[in-house]
Amino acid sequence: MLEMATIGQIVRDERKELGLRQDELAAASGVGLRFIVELERGKATAQIGKVITVLAALGCELQIRRPDGIVIAGQPA
Repeated sequence: MLEMATIGQIVRDERKELGLRQDELAAASGVGLRFIVELERGKATAQIGKVITVLAALGCELQIRRPDGIVIAGQPA
């Protein structure tokens, strides 16, 4: 199961790979700087809608996969 700490680390890694500062990612995704900081720290109360918006700003998406491996939301990589 994917945990918020893992999602936060992915967001941080992708942001740095793109050469973005936290405030730039916040502006690009329409969320506050504090949200980005808390998301990257793995705060468990992060709102899923905002997480998806931040991932989209990074060019990423969230997938939902059934135990049998079939992707039921999002596109396979």
